[in-house]
Amino acid sequence: MAMDFQGRVAIVTGAGGGLGRLHALALAQRGAKVVVNDLGGAVDGSGSSVTAAQKVVDEIRAAGGEAIANAASVTDFEAVQTMVQQTIDTWGRVDILVNNAGILRDKSFAKMDMADFRLVVDVHLMGAANCCKAVWPHMQAQNYGRIVMTTSSTGLYGNFGQANYGAAKLAQVGMMQTLAIEGAKHDIRVNALAPTAATRMTAGLLPEPVLEALKPEAVVPAMLVLAHEGAPTRTILCAGAGGFEAAHITMTQGIYLGIGDTVPEELAARLAEVTASEGEQVPGSGSVQGQVEVGKAMKAHGH
Repeated sequence: MAMDFQGRVAIVTGAGGGLGRLHALALAQRGAKVVVNDLGGAVDGSGSSVTAAQKVVDEIRAAGGEAIANAASVTDFEAVQTMVQQTIDTWGRVDILVNNAGILRDKSFAKMDMADFRLVVDVHLMGAANCCKAVWPHMQAQNYGRIVMTTSSTGLYGNFGQANYGAAKLAQVGMMQTLAIEGAKHDIRVNALAPTAATRMTAGLLPEPVLEALKPEAVVPAMLVLAHEGAPTRTILCAGAGGFEAAHITMTQGIYLGIGDTVPEELAARLAEVTASEGEQVPGSGSVQGQVEVGKAMKAHGH
């Protein structure tokens, strides 16, 4: 069965180039009406111009699709709200939000300016939060929504020189976890995509054959699956070079040590048991941790 987006309305942020552009084109090609949002700045977030977004809109229209351009900065909540209102005024609804906008200010943490830390967090995290907040009431009212966060292996696993970017990217996963729980009763499904792709953001970092394999086109199917009617929820999909994986935030079985003066020493001695991954689980929510811990305590005390 073909994956169809007929009648759906999507907002894609940072869609003037790279991965975002391909997301917008793919959604439009499969029938969605698309708001192409892009501030039109440089990779480091400086400058702005609506031409990047407009070019993509022209591409979509030339192929027979429907699209409008928007140049709001995702960091400006009022501008984001205006963008969502413009979407509703144009097409009457908003079904899909792909939070793709981002910038880089890479430096080792020792050399990093805190203003560069804050700006990266502002664009990736607050930008995604602003967009989610602006679409949320509309998705609740129509009992339907699909939100795709863009996380990164840097957020999940770290990468030298990207403390700011990694912090912002894992924060999107934290937001996904709670929004998926809160959105469930309104069929708002929230997922995260971790792309490996050669775009403007990775220019000059990789050799040619690797760049060839890491075509951003290879990531788009994962986005489509997460944005579609049949999407999962609370799933972190990794995609790149034709491969697809999932990342899980798991919790191990752990051990019970109780409370007492020697517990720090016992914990240090048995840390390998605590971190052992046999029988680990993916908790359904944060409360599971408490349940497991209290359960161990009750069992130890014969309850």
